[in-house]
Amino acid sequence: MPAVLKTHKWSALAIGAMEEGPQRFGALQRRPEGVSPKVLTSTLRRLEEKGFVDRTVYPAVPLHVEYSLTDLGRSVAQPLAHLRLWVENHVDEIAQA
Repeated sequence: MPAVLKTHKWSALAIGAMEEGPQRFGALQRRPEGVSPKVLTSTLRRLEEKGFVDRTVYPAVPLHVEYSLTDLGRSVAQPLAHLRLWVENHVDEIAQA
């Protein structure tokens, strides 16, 4: 499988969390419950390297960093939203399997 297609659940959740607009790291960490700061950091770095996310640093004290979806990130957000909806609608069936 091409490296660009390899992902994990935190990537999809992070993209979903940014659908509403730019997010600070702390806000992103609260959205997908259970993600550690280390895992979220590596997920955001990978998404940025692959062109799905932009990272903007604002010179302030304390440092202000925002993450937002690029055009590519927004284009994948819609199919991922459909997948999340499908999972939510079938969670009981999935749990029983």
